[in-house]
Amino acid sequence: MIPALLAQIGLPLIARLAGAGLEALDNPAADAAARALREVDGVLQSGGVAPEALDAANRRIETEARSREAETALREVNATMRAETRAEDAYVRRWRPTFGYAVTAAWAMQMAAIAWAVVAHPTDAPAILAAAASLSAMWGVALAVLGVAVHERSRDKALAAGQPAPGLAALAAALLDRRKAE
Repeated sequence: MIPALLAQIGLPLIARLAGAGLEALDNPAADAAARALREVDGVLQSGGVAPEALDAANRRIETEARSREAETALREVNATMRAETRAEDAYVRRWRPTFGYAVTAAWAMQMAAIAWAVVAHPTDAPAILAAAASLSAMWGVALAVLGVAVHERSRDKALAAGQPAPGLAALAAALLDRRKAE
């Protein structure tokens, strides 16, 4: 019920709003586009387009909007990373290694404490190991961030050295080469 209602409202509303906006421009091309959109709106209102086709058109518009939003977010993240690499402040440039050292130190201290606790109190070993296992989600996030940081820094260094970023074809070729070597 709701998807059908949205399908009937989405595209017609966009056509109506875009047409009204184009009419206000006082331009021959905009006037022609507004007339065409009024015609499309009339066809949509009269039921000249199947609801399934209208629903598919609305889904496509929503998908394109989400795609543009994701592209914008990715551009912003990349711009931030580029600004970090060009920064004059040493800490801004070195937050990734600092994070790596902090994660390594925390991991080593935790593992040493767990090993000591298991050896010193063997009867409590199951509870200690269960408690350590409950930290796996936290460590998963920290190590994932560290992995992305290391990968991106390696990519940044390769690009700075003039090596082109590998495209999809280069990655596929590398995978095929690995399989042939096995």
